[in-house]
Amino acid sequence: MSQRFDYNRAAPEVMKGFGIAHAQLARCGLPANLIELVYLRVSQINGCAFCIDMHSRDLLKHGMSVDKLVLVGVWREAGALFDARERAALAWAESLTDLARTGVPDEAYEAAAGIFSETELSNLTAAIALMNAYNRLSVSARNPPAASRPS
Repeated sequence: MSQRFDYNRAAPEVMKGFGIAHAQLARCGLPANLIELVYLRVSQINGCAFCIDMHSRDLLKHGMSVDKLVLVGVWREAGALFDARERAALAWAESLTDLARTGVPDEAYEAAAGIFSETELSNLTAAIALMNAYNRLSVSARNPPAASRPS
């Protein structure tokens, strides 16, 4: 599969805006691993190979075990491997990413709001929205994952 278009080259000012948002989220106060975990789960749901590859590698670099990494997609069945904040963030990410189906019900909001402050939940929601946008760019452009590129 070949890349359809290079959005970074074709729309650099727009992508710069995405980069600014990404950098701000990295400094928002939420743990980096929690944000990366959400980025990975959103990317799994959206089938974005480029982002799955990138965020899996980032989580491994930041110390996540392979045992935990391979169970992100089935976190509900992973027992205590994911802590309460991770489970709440993953559930919120799934509800927002599958917006057309879930409608983000009050129960999903109440569960997330019971764990995260309003500021944390706002930042988490922005991170989920940003990753959904990045996924749509990468999937539509057929951005190849690093693992599939010739060395």
